[in-house]
Amino acid sequence: MIITTTGSVEHRPIEAYQGIVFGEVITGINVLKDIGAGFRNVFGGRSKSYEDELLVAREEALAELARRAEDLGADAIIGMKMDYEVLGSDNGMLMVTCSGTAVKLI
Repeated sequence: MIITTTGSVEHRPIEAYQGIVFGEVITGINVLKDIGAGFRNVFGGRSKSYEDELLVAREEALAELARRAEDLGADAIIGMKMDYEVLGSDNGMLMVTCSGTAVKLI
């Protein structure tokens, strides 16, 4: 599945627009990761555990997006956008969403 942020796929004309598709992932950040990130916040440095969690959530959202496009018979997703949000009363949940237009290519 071709996924692009552009409005077209180079050298591949669009035959049909199959619809807008979404991929969403909401994941909890556990207490141990929060403690480690808290130390990084005080002393500086990168939070590897948060970065890893974000990487996994991003990959899962893109995989879900591709699955939904394939269910519509699409060959590609154009105009893909991704967004991140922190949710929950204690900001303990990470939401990654992506959307785009599923298209059939010639």
